[in-house]
Amino acid sequence: MTLQKILAPLVGIGLLIAAWRSYGWLGVAFVATGIVMFLLLHFNRTMTVLKRAADRPMGYVGSAVMLNAKLKPKMTLLHVVAMTRSLGLQRTPKDEQPEVYRWTDGGGSYVDATFASGKLVQWQLTRPPGDASDAPATAMGELPPA
Repeated sequence: MTLQKILAPLVGIGLLIAAWRSYGWLGVAFVATGIVMFLLLHFNRTMTVLKRAADRPMGYVGSAVMLNAKLKPKMTLLHVVAMTRSLGLQRTPKDEQPEVYRWTDGGGSYVDATFASGKLVQWQLTRPPGDASDAPATAMGELPPA
């Protein structure tokens, strides 16, 4: 169990106690309203992300290379799902730690992301062999050497 999961409820209880001592039931009502508002905002964000992800194919991303560039250590799974707007294909058995998810683009490139306790710990971009991006790029309209 992480410190954040213990500390957040303790801070909420501490705020409720401080409100009770300072303002009585009026203070408790004010702080409780703030806590409920915070929880509703978090729930609304989670539902919005999942609703957007439900409209897309599972494990699909527009560009695996762009996803690879945007990933950072310690990102949450919810944040990655919000970025890709797609649920990743789970590569590990359910409820086994660490969890590995895969997002694939239309060209066959894919990103495997490993999450431990819901936080991104590592990821790897894999491109199919013979990818067109392996060839040297030439500028548009450039004349070949004579």
